[in-house]
Amino acid sequence: MSMRSGFAMRGVTHSFADGGTVLQVLDDLSLEVGAGELVAVMGPSGSGKSTFLSIGGALLAPTGGEVLIDGESFAGKSPLELADLRLNKIGFVFQSANLIPYLYVREQLMLVAKLAGMEKGQARRRASALLEQLGLSHRANAYPSKLSGGERQRVAIARAWMNDPAVLFADEPTASLDASRGRDVVGMIAERTKAERKSAVMVTHDDRVLSFCDRVLYMKDGRLVPI
Repeated sequence: MSMRSGFAMRGVTHSFADGGTVLQVLDDLSLEVGAGELVAVMGPSGSGKSTFLSIGGALLAPTGGEVLIDGESFAGKSPLELADLRLNKIGFVFQSANLIPYLYVREQLMLVAKLAGMEKGQARRRASALLEQLGLSHRANAYPSKLSGGERQRVAIARAWMNDPAVLFADEPTASLDASRGRDVVGMIAERTKAERKSAVMVTHDDRVLSFCDRVLYMKDGRLVPI
């Protein structure tokens, strides 16, 4: 697999000082996720999954190793360059949808496009297409408070895809949903990942949704191992 397309972590380590002790959270962790691939990451609380996501999403610098998206390394980038990379190359879906309460569903998507400098007509077309694909067209002019939990997460997925990112990170996206809605949401993430040939990484405790994933890895001793 050529890493000109996809997401990679190579020999990533991360440690921090806790009093007089140095805690090693990630230890020579490597991962490659190809275009069209959804990888699940599991592991107990405190195993380093949040640190792993923060480093993959360019929110935290690793102590060692490198992270690449479409063959481009994060190393040496300024805070402004990293912010630009997050906006244009990375999509995030969190446990709670984190929608802006005073914006309609369509406006949630249009705001992201505006921040990225997308042309308004193109942004409108992409927003409409994503809302239709995720079964939300009839909710385009609704406020988040009027949506069900499953609908809110679907809006969050649409928003994450809005800027056509190379990689999507999902952090426990089914945590607030029942089994049926959880399966719907992860099914939609998997479907869009395949359709748009993106790379996706999902941290989850929910073994009910693993059938949608191409690979399932387990965080153990600061590394990712196959289950």
